[in-house]
Amino acid sequence: MAKKFKTRSPAWWGKTDRNGFLHRSWMKNQGRPDDLFDGRPVIGIANSWSELTPCNAHLRQVADAVKRGVWEAGGFPLEFPTMSLGEPLMRPTTMLFRNLMSMDVEESLRANPLDGSVLLCGCDKTTPAMLMGAASVNMPAIMLTGGPMLNGRFRGQQLGSGTDVWRLSEEVRAGTLTQADFMAAEAGNSRSVGHCNTMGTASTMASMAESLGMMLPGAAAIPAADARRYTYAHLTGRRIVEMVREELTVDKVLSRKAFENAIRTNAAIGGSTNAVVHLLAIAGRAGVTLELKDFDVWGQEMNCLANLQPSGKYLMEDFYYAGGLPAVMAEISKQLNLDALTVNGKTLGENLKEAACYNREVIYSQAKPFKPKSGIAVLRGNLAPDGAIIKPSAATPALMKHRGRAVVFENIEDFYARFDDPKLDVDEHCVLVLKNAGPRGYPGMAEVGNLPLPSKILKKGITDMVRISDARMSGTAYGTVVLHTAPEAAVGGPLALVKDGDMIELDVGARKLNLEVSDAELAKRKTAWKAPVHAKLNRGYSRLYLDHVLQADKGVDFDFLVGGSGDFIPRDNH
Repeated sequence: MAKKFKTRSPAWWGKTDRNGFLHRSWMKNQGRPDDLFDGRPVIGIANSWSELTPCNAHLRQVADAVKRGVWEAGGFPLEFPTMSLGEPLMRPTTMLFRNLMSMDVEESLRANPLDGSVLLCGCDKTTPAMLMGAASVNMPAIMLTGGPMLNGRFRGQQLGSGTDVWRLSEEVRAGTLTQADFMAAEAGNSRSVGHCNTMGTASTMASMAESLGMMLPGAAAIPAADARRYTYAHLTGRRIVEMVREELTVDKVLSRKAFENAIRTNAAIGGSTNAVVHLLAIAGRAGVTLELKDFDVWGQEMNCLANLQPSGKYLMEDFYYAGGLPAVMAEISKQLNLDALTVNGKTLGENLKEAACYNREVIYSQAKPFKPKSGIAVLRGNLAPDGAIIKPSAATPALMKHRGRAVVFENIEDFYARFDDPKLDVDEHCVLVLKNAGPRGYPGMAEVGNLPLPSKILKKGITDMVRISDARMSGTAYGTVVLHTAPEAAVGGPLALVKDGDMIELDVGARKLNLEVSDAELAKRKTAWKAPVHAKLNRGYSRLYLDHVLQADKGVDFDFLVGGSGDFIPRDNH
């Protein structure tokens, strides 16, 4: 087979010396014929399958469909495992390990005789981790997520992953739902393979991958149990071989224009706040200048068009039937960079020409949006000098401008020990403040920012309060929750200095978050502040993480990973 394109694999398999003999002969122990080593594109299928990651537990079958496409297009597919990050089970938080998984993907791609890669992911952090790793290597790469699970069902009601779990849990605590009914709902909550069926972080990051141009158009919302997910897997396998021949590398897709498209799309779908730290980190690996302020600049005027939980009513299965992400992007096309290149070799504008909406109850029009101007808002003030964020589409409008007395919790253990105490001095006008839950404080920046309300508040019929932390929240969560406050408390940010009774002013419209305490008083408090100590996390990866993790406004990546190393071929191994 004549080679007319740049490939890496001949550096392993194209030699006639001792090392070439070793590389080929060991691969032949699985019955592979000579002509597989003739220079055809070798495609690595990076698979985050794991039985400990329920969202990704079907990816072995998806990989088989990808392989069919690779073989059909004249490529040589080789599947390999990567670290897998399962949101439902891993402690203290999968975010602690996102960077580690990205390193696994990066080093595996570079160290092996691969010319291109298919990134199989699904659960929240597996998607950004794989994009970060692939961007660092910059070989031809295409992503395919496992898809959302089918709509949850329980006694005639529709259940959304996470969102309805939080709601039902609060109903139990408020005394309006029995514990037995709460437990019974488990059986219908997750009734098929796939990731969360709400527009949580998994669906958001799948949508981000598609809007960035890294996934075939229309793939993000296909339910995991739908046969069309496997059709797209087959097509993805075909396409990556073509991408290698076209030398269509990641950097040609992940442009600044692509990130602008992703930020605007995230606002239009009511996507997760977690997209902020992930897009910042992916851009950093791709060498694209992206700042926290860009989310406000590009997203501020965007309308939310998707009536999906947690911001709305419907679920991802309904979203797909209504036209999916292409329908939303077509609706906002005048605000997108339509000349951005995508992995199918076409521009975004070309991909959106045939997009249509089939259900206006699920996907609204620009003329009549579901929620106007609901892009993620970036807040600043003396409580968040480097920024904090809030998701207006999931917040209570009446609380978007609020002044209240701080009720402070030093860490998540302090919160759970006291928040339901009848003696806690709190009412619905207060502001709940959680410290030491950021990148270094937890560590890992766990999804604990969506603090449950005290029972005494719930029993009044109140379902939302202003909450502020340096943590993240689940993409399936909702409420007037200020997140990602930077600098975080654990590094001595102003959040560390808040005391019970301090007055806090939130003004989302003005993008302000202020602590009504004088600079002199804050300076006095700072002299008495002591950094938290993680006695059990002083070695191995945790030590590396604590020493090198960046703050939320920088994407929570490691300082030494910003900017990629490329697809250079390492020294031989013998």
